Amino acid sequence: MSKKYFLIFILLGIISFFVIVFFSFLTKYNFDIFVNEIFSIEMNNNFIKSKTPKQKVKALYITAYSAGLDSKIDSIINLIENTELNAVVIDIKDYTGYVLYDSEIILVNELNLEKNLLGDIESIVKKFHEKNIYVIARQTVFQDPILAEKKNEWAIKNLNNGIWRDYKGLAWVDPSKEEVWQYNIEIAREVSKFGFDEINFDYVRFPSDGNMSQTKYEKENLDKNEVMSDFFSYLDKNLRKYPVWISVDFFGFVMERKDGMNIGQTLFGAMDKVDFICPMMYPSHYPIGHLGLSNPADYPYLVIDNGMKKALEYFENSNRTEVRPWIQAFNIGAMYNASKIRAQIDAIENYDNNGFMLWNALNRYTDAGLNRE
Repeated sequence: MSKKYFLIFILLGIISFFVIVFFSFLTKYNFDIFVNEIFSIEMNNNFIKSKTPKQKVKALYITAYSAGLDSKIDSIINLIENTELNAVVIDIKDYTGYVLYDSEIILVNELNLEKNLLGDIESIVKKFHEKNIYVIARQTVFQDPILAEKKNEWAIKNLNNGIWRDYKGLAWVDPSKEEVWQYNIEIAREVSKFGFDEINFDYVRFPSDGNMSQTKYEKENLDKNEVMSDFFSYLDKNLRKYPVWISVDFFGFVMERKDGMNIGQTLFGAMDKVDFICPMMYPSHYPIGHLGLSNPADYPYLVIDNGMKKALEYFENSNRTEVRPWIQAFNIGAMYNASKIRAQIDAIENYDNNGFMLWNALNRYTDAGLNRE
């Protein structure tokens, strides 16, 4: 090769190097989006993480306070390892509206919407994963009193244009405002980076307890069922490519009713837009006279079997959405001993389902009613 051509070759090599570096830097963000869109995966800390393989989840709920205690986590892990349980549900944003971890979201920090009860959240998730325990993040949505108080324009109003409050004095954000939707998407996306396998959205509804005749929404004459259906579509569109499964909590009656119960919750509104619907089928929460029962809490099998049976067709015809009920592990209406807890599980397992989740607000769990491993 002549000296002339050698120098040209070297020069072209140098130019090519800088062109590659320049365009790599310039298009880095777009490349990440391309990977995310095409392969349904999220770029996270320089590695690519896909969704955890689906499994039949048998979980129990723990608060952020409990999850922040090593001793409580150790006792929960011990219970899980010795029973049929295989998952936990941890609050990352609860009924107060506070974000319960160290968030970098601008609005959270600007409005002081954070209470970091979880501490090192990634270490907590990792500790459970080391024991092959599936980890779900629970995020409340429209019951968000702290956000409603600090961002009044996002709150449900009363007829005098003040903030509407429920019977407990809690303010709610307006479920029809897309700014609220986007805020919750930002939280969910941030949480997905901590290693959670699933995000469980609670209070995905309009309020039900309070003087409803005094509520005023930004959109007049809105259709609550339509609003919530659109919200579930929004969740699907904005989280589909992230490495977490999506579940939503519904009232237990959604398994039997199709009218939305004036809160916007219908099975058909969420079907095929989320991965799991989690009806709160606590027998104590059904009214006297339901199924002709003077105290439904005394008949957990009948109550849950009825709901599962009536909703079966929806889930059988779905290409995506599965049912995973919340069940009662607390003493309201009746003493929930081993037989009553087991009766709920047996009723669920008569049908095609994705497991169950135990609820005890005080996080007091035993192996009562659970199969031992």
